[in-house]
Amino acid sequence: MTGSAKLAASLTAVLMLSAPAAFPVTPTKLSGSIAGYVRNSSGVPQMGATVMLFNRSERMIQQALTNERGVFGFASLSPDLYSIRVSLASFMPAVKRSITVQPGMQSLLYVDLASVLSSIELVYAAPGQGALMSDDWRWTLKGSAPTRPVLRMLPDFSASDPNRRDSVPGSIFSDTRGLVNVSAGDPGSLGGTYSRADLGTAFALATSVFGRNQLQVSGNVDYSNHAGTPGAGFRTSYHREGFSPEVSLTMQQIYLPARASLATLSGQPDGSPALRTMSLSVHDSLALDDNLRLDYGAAMDSVNFLDHLNTLSKFARLTYSLGSMGDVLVAFSSGAPPAELVVESHNSNHVRGDAAALAEDLAALSLLPPLSLLDGRLQVQRSQNLEVGYQKKLRATTVSLSAYRETVSNAAMTVVASDDAFAIGDVLPDISSKSSVLDAGSYQRTGFAASVKHSFGDRVEIGSSFGRGGALALADRETGLAAADDLRSRLQTTQRFWASARASATLPVTGTQISGSYQWTDYSVLMPDHFYLTQSGMPEAGLNVRLRQPIPSLPGVPGRLEATAELRNGLAQGYLPTSHVDQRVLLIQTPRALRGGLSFIF
Repeated sequence: MTGSAKLAASLTAVLMLSAPAAFPVTPTKLSGSIAGYVRNSSGVPQMGATVMLFNRSERMIQQALTNERGVFGFASLSPDLYSIRVSLASFMPAVKRSITVQPGMQSLLYVDLASVLSSIELVYAAPGQGALMSDDWRWTLKGSAPTRPVLRMLPDFSASDPNRRDSVPGSIFSDTRGLVNVSAGDPGSLGGTYSRADLGTAFALATSVFGRNQLQVSGNVDYSNHAGTPGAGFRTSYHREGFSPEVSLTMQQIYLPARASLATLSGQPDGSPALRTMSLSVHDSLALDDNLRLDYGAAMDSVNFLDHLNTLSKFARLTYSLGSMGDVLVAFSSGAPPAELVVESHNSNHVRGDAAALAEDLAALSLLPPLSLLDGRLQVQRSQNLEVGYQKKLRATTVSLSAYRETVSNAAMTVVASDDAFAIGDVLPDISSKSSVLDAGSYQRTGFAASVKHSFGDRVEIGSSFGRGGALALADRETGLAAADDLRSRLQTTQRFWASARASATLPVTGTQISGSYQWTDYSVLMPDHFYLTQSGMPEAGLNVRLRQPIPSLPGVPGRLEATAELRNGLAQGYLPTSHVDQRVLLIQTPRALRGGLSFIF
C-alpha cells in the first residue's frame, strides 16, 4: 500500500470513528459532504480550529470547529463548487478552492497548518465511504445499471474536479496551452499613465506542473535595425492552486531611437544605451469575512537607462458586499498602476475565450514604466490615488460610480518636435522615432465617473460613461517657448467634463469579434488618463476600434488562427499645438496607433 493510500485509509478510519461528532445532522438524500483532518507540521491533531465553508460566490454559508481528533465535516451539501478556509491562532490560514461536491460523494481534505505556509490537499474522494451515504442512495446505485460507471475511477480522472482531465501517472506537465502572435505597426509609447511596447513577435505558454502548480511563461522579441541588437522581454508567473498569491517576474530590454542629444548624455556616439527594466510583483486576494474582501499587491521595479532607479508600487482594494444592495469599494495605490488591474480593465471588452488568460499575460509583459528626463536625469512617473466606488448588478446591467483624488509627479507626456527644439537632457526619445517624452512636472486633480454596462446574451455588450476630471491647459499658447522649464510653467490644472460610449459584438456566422469606443471631451486641453481602481472599462481618448477574426484551421494542424487589428485614437484627437521660438511643437494626450497581426492558439 502506497503512502497516499495509507493516509487516505487512516483518515477515513478517523472520520468514521468520529462521525457522530463531525456530522450531528442526518444528511439529506442525493447530497454530498466535505470532511477533513487538521494537524500541525509535527502531525499533532489541532482541536478548536475554525473552518469556514464558502459557496462559489465566495459567500460563507457554514462554519465549524474541529473536535479533539482534529476532524471537521459539513454534511447535506448540494452538488456544487465550494471553498474551505481553516484558521487557528499562531498558524497561517489555509485555503482550498474549487472543491467539487457530487451526490453521494464524500470529499476528504488533509489540512497541514504551519506558522509560515499552511496547505490543504484533497487526499481522498469516493462514493459510498463513511456515514454520509444513505441507504436509499446505495440501493439506487446497486439497482440501476446505467449509474454504475460513475463508480469507476479512471487513471486520468480528477476527483477534485470531474470536468478536468489530469495527466497520466508520472507526467509532470498537463493542461498545456499556448499562443504565438506576430504583429506590426506603431510600437507604442513611454508616455502616458501606462505605456506599452509591442516588439512584434510574442508568445505565451501556460501549463500545470504536477497538477496543482500553475506556471505561465511569455516572451516578446524583435531586432532593432538602428541598434543592431535584439530587444526582448520575458515574463514568468507562478501560483499554486488553492493558494491565492501569484508571483510574477518580468525582464525587458529595449533600444530607443538614436539621437544626437542621447549620444551626448550616454557617451556612446555609435548608438544609445539599452533601456533595461525588471519587475517583481505579488498579487493576492483574501476574504476577511463573508461580506468583506481584500485585494492587494506590490511590485518592485528596477530601471536602468543612463541612471539606475528602484521604485516600489503598491495597491489595496476593499470590497464590502451589501447583498442585493450592491458593493462598496475603497481603494488606494501608490506608484505605478497595478499591472494586473490594468490588463483586466484593458481586456474586459474585447478579449474573450480560452485565449483571454494568455492575451492578458502578453498585455502585462508589454507594460513599461512611464519614463522621462529632467535636467539629464532619468525620472519615473509616480502617482498617489485614493478612490471610492459603488457597483450594483441588475441582471444583465452593471452600474458603477467612482470618485478619486490623485497626485502625479514627473508626468510623462508625448511630444512631437524637431531634434533641436529642446535642450539636451530635456526630452527622452520615445519608442517611435518621430516622437519624444517630456517631463510635464507634477499636478493634483480630483474627478468622478459614472458608467453603465448592459449585456445582450453572450454576443453583444454596450456601455456608456460620464464624468469630470482634471486636465492640463496651456496658458499663452502662442507665446514662444525658450526651454522645457517654460513649457512646464505654462501648464495649468483645470477641470473638464467628458463622456464616452462603447460596444462589442460577436458575429454569429463568421465569429468576428468587434469592439469600439469613442470619448468626447474638450480636446483644446490635455486630459491624462486616470486608471480607475473601482470599476473596469477605462475610457480611452478619441475613436478606438479592435477586430478579432477567426481563420479556418488547416486540416491536420492542431490549434486555430486569428487575425487581429487595433486602431487607437483614430481621429488623432487631443493633439495640442504650441510654438517653440519659430518651430511647431505638438503635445499629445494619446498618440494615434495602428497595429495588426496574426495569432496562432493551441
